[in-house]
Parts: sequence; C-alpha cells; structure tokens
Amino acid sequence: MSHSDYDNRHYVIISSDDVANIDFDQVIETSIDTVRYNVEETLTFVKYEGEMPSSVTACESKSQEYSHDEILVILGGTDWTPEGAF
Repeated sequence: MSHSDYDNRHYVIISSDDVANIDFDQVIETSIDTVRYNVEETLTFVKYEGEMPSSVTACESKSQEYSHDEILVILGGTDWTPEGAF
C-alpha cells in the first residue's frame, strides 16, 4: 500500500466569521488572505497535519474533521465551486 502526502492531513470547515480567530502558525494556510471560501463566502476551511490545533478547536462553528478525499468531494460541490468554473 502506498502512502500519500495527505495521509496525516485533516480539514475542518469553519464559519467565515471564525477565520479571524485562526492562528495561521498552527495550520497549513499562510494567512486570512489565502483561505478559500464557499460560493456564498459564509464558510471556509483550514487544513493541518496531526492533532487539531488549539485555535481550530476553539472555533464553535467547526465541522467534523475530514480526510483529503472527503474534502475534495465537498469542495467539488456547487456550494464551493461556482457553476461554469471549469
């Protein structure tokens, strides 16, 4: 079985209101300016490796943790990808 670079990576969806509370030293995104938002700009997500960072844990709006494959399915949906984008 081959191992992916994403085996230990986790993704959590949060409210766009909570993004200001994220410590970007704890997640893979580099700043509030580099996160991706859903079409309505009400949600975003952060990714990290290993345990959930404390700034993510503190977000009341956080979703469950998703794997790389799971988040790809979510992000491919119409809530995250505008129609005609590809």
